[in-house]
Amino acid sequence: MTEHEQLLSQVEAKARNTRPWGWPSLPAPADADTIARAEAALGFRLPTLLADLYLRIGNGGFGPEYGLLPLLDSAPAGEPAAVAQYLANRESGRKDPDWPWPEGVLPISHWGCAMYACVDCRSPQATVLLFEPNPGDPDLAWFVDAPSLADWLRAWVEGTGWYEESAEEPEMLPWSDPRIRTAPLPAP
Repeated sequence: MTEHEQLLSQVEAKARNTRPWGWPSLPAPADADTIARAEAALGFRLPTLLADLYLRIGNGGFGPEYGLLPLLDSAPAGEPAAVAQYLANRESGRKDPDWPWPEGVLPISHWGCAMYACVDCRSPQATVLLFEPNPGDPDLAWFVDAPSLADWLRAWVEGTGWYEESAEEPEMLPWSDPRIRTAPLPAP
């Protein structure tokens, strides 16, 4: 079994036994058409591991805290889908250039208080970023949560993520790319 397959099996086992806040049950997996429609709307491909999570485990509803957002449909607690949140963030950044949203950075999980876990879909390892806008400075709102999506998922499966009560206070490094990757959207 490959590392990829082993990690998917571990995530699936935990996903079947835990429910994030607001999710009464694990949704059915997404189908290939949902992935294709999401990628068409986004204008970029999902990293293989992220697509496999949606295709094999569930269309959201598992993972740390509030869990992964569904790709195209709103979550039961009213949270928008990942694609809708990305497109809204990009549009908002077009209207307010002080808060641009980087290209290819897909919000995948809401932490509450306007904070999101996001996957950099353009990085080879699918870096997971934390968007934390609450201090009010857009240049200080982005952090590297995990060097890869695989590392982020392992931390959840093993109970070692920074969000765990038993975890030490994290020292997250700032993400250096947000302003470089914020080309404006074309005008509607």
